[in-house]
Amino acid sequence: ITCSVLHTSRPLHTTQQCLAPLPPLPEKGGEVRYGLIPEEFFQFLYPKTGVTGPYMLGTGLLLYFLSKEIYVINHETVAAACILSVIIYGVKKYGSDVAAFADKLNEEKVANALAVKNEAIKDLETAIEQEKKEQWRVEGRSYLFDAKRNNIAMLLETNYRERLLTVYSEVKKRLDYQVAVQNLKHQKEQDHMIHWVEKKVVQSITPQQQKESIAKCILDLKALSKSAQAAV
Repeated sequence: ITCSVLHTSRPLHTTQQCLAPLPPLPEKGGEVRYGLIPEEFFQFLYPKTGVTGPYMLGTGLLLYFLSKEIYVINHETVAAACILSVIIYGVKKYGSDVAAFADKLNEEKVANALAVKNEAIKDLETAIEQEKKEQWRVEGRSYLFDAKRNNIAMLLETNYRERLLTVYSEVKKRLDYQVAVQNLKHQKEQDHMIHWVEKKVVQSITPQQQKESIAKCILDLKALSKSAQAAV
């Protein structure tokens, strides 16, 4: 059983297959004589036997079969002749119509096959166009990725600069606060020093010094009044 299985599993074609396209089959058959004998047979015998050679060969073979009683004429021969006559009459009478009908059927089949072929070609062309479009999109994908990378880089740069601005603003606020605190401290120290000096000066003046300064001021005012009257 194993041997038979191995034998049947072998490929039938042992020679290398020919991948060349086969020639198309002829739409019409070759020429024949008497509806049966091909024209090539006569053309083959003409150079050797002449024009009457094929006919003499056929007649001689027929007489040989009859004389040697290889073929005996009986009632079956008459029936065969009648049937052959009917067939020939049917072919002559209805052969053209049957051939036209067969050609019509063949043309319809060929038209259907061509329609299927054209539809398949159209689908394949559409698929090819789609494939080319997809290849074009794939080629443009690098530009899209570059644009996205640039956008992401711009977003990162924007976020970085916004954070720098935020840090700058916060640091400036803190520095402004420290400057304001220092200015306020200096102003308070100045005011305190002025008040302290004024207080110490006022405390250092005695009542006698106040009286003397008032008298001196009065004298200065009188001198000023006299000088003003003299000038007038």
